[in-house]
Amino acid sequence: MKGMWKNQGMRPKIRIGLVQMACSEDPRENLEKAVARIREAAGRGAQIVCLQELFRTQYFCREEDAARFELAESIPGPSTEAMSRIARETGTVVVASVFERRAAGVYHNTAAVLNADGTLLGLYRKMHIPDDPLYFEKFYFTPGDLGFRSFETAFGRIGVLVCWDQWYPEAARLTALQGAEILFYPTAIGWHPREKEREGAAQLDAWRTVQRGHAIANGVYVAAVNRSGCEGSPDNGLEFWGHSFVADPFGVVVAEAASGRDETLVVECDPARTEEVRRNWPFFRDRRIDAYGGLTSRWLGEE
Repeated sequence: MKGMWKNQGMRPKIRIGLVQMACSEDPRENLEKAVARIREAAGRGAQIVCLQELFRTQYFCREEDAARFELAESIPGPSTEAMSRIARETGTVVVASVFERRAAGVYHNTAAVLNADGTLLGLYRKMHIPDDPLYFEKFYFTPGDLGFRSFETAFGRIGVLVCWDQWYPEAARLTALQGAEILFYPTAIGWHPREKEREGAAQLDAWRTVQRGHAIANGVYVAAVNRSGCEGSPDNGLEFWGHSFVADPFGVVVAEAASGRDETLVVECDPARTEEVRRNWPFFRDRRIDAYGGLTSRWLGEE
């Protein structure tokens, strides 16, 4: 049957859930909230549920503070064990972003993929690590060393990338080339208070547009799962803009959450739409794989 679906474009539709939520300063409270929201999404028919980046805590990278390393945990560990239980209870695949303690002094921003039976399918460690005002991630995270990966779940093959990875077409391409049908991006992105009025609309539009571009260029569904709420002081904090969304394989935004509030999206993804788009816009067919060697160079212009 699986082969017939593959050949004839008859594969069943996949329902995905995106959990957008504000986080408190209590990791236990955030975990309980996330579990409840996964249960809610599953009750609405979601088969694969993705949480936002670092869902267990507030976004601690707003400052460089060595005490924050105490928030990290091993994998398997408390968060992945809780996600395993809720995945098994609801029969859903769960994508959960964790502050991973790999060893003393080696920490990662890691997405764990739990299959519908609760087993840990694998990890994706964030590859691109930013260092901007209020996003001091290079202080906390070792760059990922697992490469770009896809995961064969109970409901389809997915890829997972994390936040800053959103801006890199190479990451989306290499993940899609492994057969991922849906790219999930757990995210924590927002406005600096002093920038919102002048640049906020353009920043949000750029974020949405670049990911729609990944959907179009690769003929895949893209699901961006952002957090919401304000964290830190009004003068020097972040207002996470929410707007979690799903774009179809031609970049059409089929669902989008609001700004500034908790919301759970449940969206149907149809493999037949992927088949249709790729037949008419065969970008994979026309790639010049003999001519892309320069992509492994840092810069090709004159010094």
